[in-house]
Amino acid sequence: MDTTNRRSFLKTGILSTGAVFLTGIPVMGSCTNDKKMKTIQINEVSSNFEREPLIRPFGFKGGYMTEIWQTAAWLKSSEGITATGLCTQNVLWSDAAVFAQHSESGGNALMYAMTEYALQMIKGSSFTDPVDFLDKIWKEVLDYGKKVTGNPGLRETFALNALVGVDNALWILYARENGMKNFDDMIPEKWRYAVSHKSKSVASIPLMAYSIPVNEIKEAVEDGYFFMKIKIGQPGTQEEMLEKDKARLTEIHNAIGHYKTEHTKNGKLPYYFDANGRYEKKDTLMKLIDHAKKIGAFEQIAIIEEPFPEELKIDVSDIPIRLAADESAHTDEDAKERIEMGYKAIALKAIAKTLSMTLKIANVAKRNDIPCFCADLTVNPILIDWNKNVAARLDPFPGLGTGLMETNGHQNYRNWKTMENYHPYAGAAWRKPTDGLFHLDKDFYEKSGGILTDSKHYKDMFTKI
Repeated sequence: MDTTNRRSFLKTGILSTGAVFLTGIPVMGSCTNDKKMKTIQINEVSSNFEREPLIRPFGFKGGYMTEIWQTAAWLKSSEGITATGLCTQNVLWSDAAVFAQHSESGGNALMYAMTEYALQMIKGSSFTDPVDFLDKIWKEVLDYGKKVTGNPGLRETFALNALVGVDNALWILYARENGMKNFDDMIPEKWRYAVSHKSKSVASIPLMAYSIPVNEIKEAVEDGYFFMKIKIGQPGTQEEMLEKDKARLTEIHNAIGHYKTEHTKNGKLPYYFDANGRYEKKDTLMKLIDHAKKIGAFEQIAIIEEPFPEELKIDVSDIPIRLAADESAHTDEDAKERIEMGYKAIALKAIAKTLSMTLKIANVAKRNDIPCFCADLTVNPILIDWNKNVAARLDPFPGLGTGLMETNGHQNYRNWKTMENYHPYAGAAWRKPTDGLFHLDKDFYEKSGGILTDSKHYKDMFTKI
């Protein structure tokens, strides 16, 4: 559909062919009384952003970031109700080619331009269900991104990352317009299948990037963290990368391999390696696995995430470790394909691929008995709780009896303590892990982790409107 027709479709609710827009069709059972959802009209939009510096350069995918942009999308309905949705941008994660082709700020500016484009596109349009609405807009935002980045092969995740704040604002507006008070009421019944569990705790997974000293990894274990995410796929040729990764694995295993935990059946710490698609051949990965066997670390490797470039569509069912798909599972259709290829876990990122797309991916995984967990994007404290709301409602991860959620912002943002104060429930006990676990009580579920409550800091970014 060309831009002119799509704009007409969004604003008038009718395709140029005369087909009726689905806005007027009621959504199945979002609230307990299965009432018909309101048609919500978006009358005003705006956006803003802040640049948050990092403690040290953050390395993965062979590159390094020094700051992360926090963007905000603001919507106002015809009823005068407003909503502010947040997004943490990550150009390097979502498309390393864009990161490499532009300055760090330039790449961030391009993603932000896509957010603004999406907001202007939906101004004056109506919706009844955020999931259906996202489906109707995200591919046009991707097409716009291909033009502004000059990259015809722009990864779909780049557009989804740009849309996180817009999608979150749509969900908040949807909840407020329909009188929904919590996350459970907010999720339409057709998407609840995969997010119907309620865990009493979720494991907090710290991230150990290339530059994190091994002594800090050891300190994290001694502080109670028991599930480590370790970046592999270091810079250099494939041969150089493999040797660096083997050395890193040996050093880490020597430092923490002997520690015990009550959270696993064998009492040993599980390792979670994230290659971000850096391994170009199955044989190279198998050499790393063989090295793990040699040093006695093999049985502790619980997950290897995204080992291969996504275009390398090979059967991985013969690899003797649970492989997880992350950025290659852009959409629910991609998730289906990865499962067919032999991937046995999906890393969900409601804070990077939108909550709307994440619900679709999670339901595909659940129908195929594929466990899920939530991965971070080094997001701000409020977005952690968007992710936590999903992680808390997934089935417990095999062998652990609890949900899993990576969170590494506290390790990487220079101004983390200040950012924590932007959270509407900054002092809540469920916000901070104890002995490696987020303990989730009745208060967490009643408040939905604060995601439906305004943050004064971010709301004040739009007070002049």
